Amino acid sequence: MNSSFSAVIHRLRRICTVCEDSLLTLMLFAMIGLGTLQIVQRNFFGGGFVWNDELIRLLVLWVAMAGAVAASRDDRHIVIDLLSKFLNARDALTVRTMIDLFTAVVSALLTWHSARFVQGEWAYGATLFSGVAAWPFELVIPIAFAIITYRYTLYLFLHARQALDLWRTI
Repeated sequence: MNSSFSAVIHRLRRICTVCEDSLLTLMLFAMIGLGTLQIVQRNFFGGGFVWNDELIRLLVLWVAMAGAVAASRDDRHIVIDLLSKFLNARDALTVRTMIDLFTAVVSALLTWHSARFVQGEWAYGATLFSGVAAWPFELVIPIAFAIITYRYTLYLFLHARQALDLWRTI
């Protein structure tokens, strides 16, 4: 029973990884394609689509947030690692647990405040190109930070358990 559950979880994680990577790749190619189209239209036709610049800005936001989510999936966010070379495994894992706690707390705060920002955009009635409401496109910010918070909370518990196991072996 446990191995079949583990296999299902592994398969779901793999499916989510493929979906995240595919979405990130699709958005990146769309951003490059729209940028190229904009250059060609301006150079050869004297102008371009009115909405192209705004759409590229949105894609930059979405690619950045999707990239952050993908980095958090593999626990590969930016880390300045000065201590682990000088610490034993137990202490390095303890420091890692504290870093996970800090990351989860900061991500949770960013989730909260970005959700407030999106709510403010909705209440204000902010619009993008052609009068389209801005807030649905900005929802990626709190959603991405919520996913990062969730993942680093899991890493926190995982690393804390490993650190406790090492501390018990003393």
